[in-house]
Amino acid sequence: MGKLDRKTAVVTGGASGIGLATAKRFAEEGAQVYIVGRREAELERAAAEIGHDVVPVRGDVTNLEDLDRLFARVRAECTQLDVLFANAGFIEHRTIDEMSPEHYDATFNVNMRGLIFTVQKALPLMREGASIVLTSSVAGVKGLHAHGAYSAAKAGVRSLARTWTTELKGRGIRVNVVSPGAIDTPIIESQVSTPAQADALRAKFAEATPLGRIGRPEEVASAVLFLASDESSYVAGVDLFVDGGLAQV
Repeated sequence: MGKLDRKTAVVTGGASGIGLATAKRFAEEGAQVYIVGRREAELERAAAEIGHDVVPVRGDVTNLEDLDRLFARVRAECTQLDVLFANAGFIEHRTIDEMSPEHYDATFNVNMRGLIFTVQKALPLMREGASIVLTSSVAGVKGLHAHGAYSAAKAGVRSLARTWTTELKGRGIRVNVVSPGAIDTPIIESQVSTPAQADALRAKFAEATPLGRIGRPEEVASAVLFLASDESSYVAGVDLFVDGGLAQV
């Protein structure tokens, strides 16, 4: 018997990295999983990799009409929602002197606005005792170079979890946060120009991490599964760091 048997889950940013690893784990544990992403081909590849109990839905979390279509489909096909993993994110490095309104808008539109309205539009479907997991980052508590807007947005995610834990207590909906450290996902390649630079970045992150390595998406997925399942039934409003100790010492 799986930890999410007969449950329905939505994973935004579910086509790669942490989202894909988590969607795969949810399906393995018995859930019907809807994975959401902007790129159709990437979504289809992710669905094929998961292989069962998965529905790919193309959508942009910053587009409210896309969110309406997503949750209308979940309602029509599954009636209610048990787990929401609001994981879609965006990072672009800019120091304070390099920031532009466009950079600010792109960062906050995905990491805050998209997350807020994903949760808002999911709530009418969520059953009593459902679980919401939000993706933040170690950047939310550390002063990392050229991470100003991103770090501020991720710190805001932590704040939202506290507020929503209070606001949703009457429905028994648990809201928690997972904060990954350096994880080996495609985001690493997106931050550099060559494979050699990506390897150098991995080595830099590993050196800074007390456990001496960067993490795997599957390790974050295990933490998200814990927060999504009844194993964490008395856990609410927490920020669970999966960072090899990076932000802890």
